[in-house]
Amino acid sequence: MTALIRAAKRRADLEMITAGGGVLFRTHKLEKELLLIKRNGVWDLPKGKLEPSETVEECAAREVGEETGTPRPTVISHLCDTYHEYIENGKQIGKTTHWYSMVSEGDQQMQPQYDEGITELMWSAPNAALEAVGYDNLKKVIRAFMKSEEGC
Repeated sequence: MTALIRAAKRRADLEMITAGGGVLFRTHKLEKELLLIKRNGVWDLPKGKLEPSETVEECAAREVGEETGTPRPTVISHLCDTYHEYIENGKQIGKTTHWYSMVSEGDQQMQPQYDEGITELMWSAPNAALEAVGYDNLKKVIRAFMKSEEGC
């Protein structure tokens, strides 16, 4: 079987998922900071799967709120979209994530969503966040934030 035929067969078995995620940010001592989550031992950005009754923007706000324990944040703007593939429970998954910049009101206490494998939350300067995240596609998201009006 040629590589092209194997790739086409794999695509036929691919389950497509849509997700929303966010770069939750704050201004601390006149500097922007981004909230990172540690999921399954890797620094990540909060995100999750779209539910049938919501828009991707609503999904992004809901997931960021759930994963960080903060009331639903306010979405500011769309940053970019990412795509990656992975295997979960023996299934090949193709996930498109729509990313947004967002803020939360006030300086409230946040709580990691432990049942999702999230064990830590950390505010980080954008350049440090670029170094900390464990996935290359998240670097694209952070760079998009840094180029956005909010990240200036």
